[in-house]
Amino acid sequence: MKSHMFAAMAGRFVDDYLLYLLARASHAASSGFHARLKARGVPVPVWRVVATLHGAGRGETVGALAAACLMQQPTMTKLLDRMEADGLVRRRREGRQTRVALTRAGAKLAAALIAEARTHEATLLATHAESAPALKALLRGLVTPSG
Repeated sequence: MKSHMFAAMAGRFVDDYLLYLLARASHAASSGFHARLKARGVPVPVWRVVATLHGAGRGETVGALAAACLMQQPTMTKLLDRMEADGLVRRRREGRQTRVALTRAGAKLAAALIAEARTHEATLLATHAESAPALKALLRGLVTPSG
């Protein structure tokens, strides 16, 4: 164990830096699925929106959707304009907020992509089946603000 720690410390800083490892792992894990999306003509931001809205009941506010999809709100609004024009989402005013929900076409797309995403995830985790629940719990702990 000490030799491994020393080897990591003797190499480049980033090779043992948590934030770098998370970013690299995300990139490595996502690249195959992102290639599948590209082959289907679905941009990654559209995937994020339909996946987030899938099963969201009444939908999400634009702000909550932007945060969940890792986008700035003005960028999300422009994306929603295109997705609404493509018949994938609908927006409705609720008081001072706008809620976004999937249309039938959007729900159909989401279901198909989620099935592919689950298959991709299962393949990724197959070699680490025992560690997968703990890994997901750790990552959820990192992304959920502690109160």
